Amino acid sequence: MKVLVIGSGGREHALVWKLAQGKSVDRLFWAPGNAAPRVDPKITLLSVDPTDIEGLAAAATKEKIDLTVVGPEAPLVAGVSDLFRERGLAIFGPVKAGARLEGSKVFSKEFFLKHQIPTGKAASFSKYEKAIAYSREQPKPLVIKADGLAAGKGVIICAKQEEVESTLHQIMNQRVFGDAGQNVLIEECLTGPEVSVHAITDGKSYQVLPSVQDHKRVFDGDRGPNTGGMGTYSPAPIFTQELEKRVRAEIFDRTLAGLKAEGISYCGVLYAGLMLTPDGPKILEYNCRFGDPETQVLMMRLKSDLAEALLAACHGKLDRVQLDWHSDAAVCVVLAAGGYPGSFRKGDVILGLDDETSAHGCVFHAGTLRKGEDVVTNGGRVLGVTARGADLGEAIQRAYEMADRIQFQGKHCRRDIGGKALISYKQ
Repeated sequence: MKVLVIGSGGREHALVWKLAQGKSVDRLFWAPGNAAPRVDPKITLLSVDPTDIEGLAAAATKEKIDLTVVGPEAPLVAGVSDLFRERGLAIFGPVKAGARLEGSKVFSKEFFLKHQIPTGKAASFSKYEKAIAYSREQPKPLVIKADGLAAGKGVIICAKQEEVESTLHQIMNQRVFGDAGQNVLIEECLTGPEVSVHAITDGKSYQVLPSVQDHKRVFDGDRGPNTGGMGTYSPAPIFTQELEKRVRAEIFDRTLAGLKAEGISYCGVLYAGLMLTPDGPKILEYNCRFGDPETQVLMMRLKSDLAEALLAACHGKLDRVQLDWHSDAAVCVVLAAGGYPGSFRKGDVILGLDDETSAHGCVFHAGTLRKGEDVVTNGGRVLGVTARGADLGEAIQRAYEMADRIQFQGKHCRRDIGGKALISYKQ
């Protein structure tokens, strides 16, 4: 079959890498792609922006694409799946109504509460003065969320009232996140360890993928500002079989029932960010696509033909496919540009990319660009160095050995990815 992947980051490179391995895939198109090595004759880059949904649909029609896989959230929120389906094109990703689970924090919170999906207490506001008044009555800390898409930066934890009011002013009055700040959600701050759990669904059945633990803070020891993710490992030992049973029953089952009740046909990823509170697992948010850098470790552990599974989901036949996984652990270490997640340099030459793949790992490109014969930095998160090992310790060692061979000016990475989980594995 012919497959199209939409997007240009590390998540998309990991999807392309895994899809290209599938025996069912004859040709693979990537729009727009990035500076990842393009030695695979299966892969063709298309110069179409991920937000140009008309251009994407036209390209898919021209190339007679059998399956399209959407990487980032923006095209989904814009309605790319609606357009493709109107034109008879199979696409893995929810329609616009379903993508509101990620595109609107207010909608998703109301959805959780309506369908009795465990989550934190919250209230939404479109008026600055009312938001301030409500926040003064609530115990601290509080979590302030811009309603719309904010490139992963629209969630702020505020320990004191002064921080709450400053944050609300920036979001609602100064519009630092643009139209995403037209409405805000003020939410209680849940406590406990976090874990990421993906499920793929055709709207009727679903399959839960292996658990993943992300590292959001930029510095070792979970210090510094939040990022899009500085590294991941899978599986997460904290996510036990007993917890998975609860998450299935209390979160995914209720979500699918709620979507059906709302008349929303959902084919795609349900990526749940969970807080394992003293009262049990509670959902922080849903993303309607694969996570980044969660996808990198998931694809490293996946044995099955991904294209076959996703196409089955598009046709409502996911229950006929069973995904198989390596029992090995996988680790992704993100190499970031100096200054990230604040202002950062671009255009620095990346050295040490001669051996980007091995029997145990792959260097997934995220923020890179080709300039002549060189590959240069072109984003905050530059590369996702990902490796698999018989156990977590071996996966960590292999990932850092690969990461240390790569150099560019200002390179920064956390040195403790997976460190906390080593204790759990040894117990």
